[in-house]
Amino acid sequence: MTDMNQGPEPADANSITKKDIVMKVSNSTNLTQIDVKKIVQRTLDVIVESLEEGHTVELRNFGVFKVKTRRGRIGRNPRTGQEVAVPEKRVVVFKPGLILKHKVK
Repeated sequence: MTDMNQGPEPADANSITKKDIVMKVSNSTNLTQIDVKKIVQRTLDVIVESLEEGHTVELRNFGVFKVKTRRGRIGRNPRTGQEVAVPEKRVVVFKPGLILKHKVK
């Protein structure tokens, strides 16, 4: 049984959070965590804003974020078997760059 006062446990022990990134960058650059957090958050905001506008975001040696439109289709409700129209929607896709692919391998 877990203690309710400890807070939520991470979903995956191997995951890294934005806070972890901020702490690592802060420690390696001698910038305050508050300043690094503002920079990281603003960077993410700019990426999101660009994708909202339909732009492609290319981060050299890291990867490319792109918005694609998935066509509408006819789906099926698994419970009833009834056909359901699934409208087209926009989704964000990420294609890793070569350096990232090689480092992860």
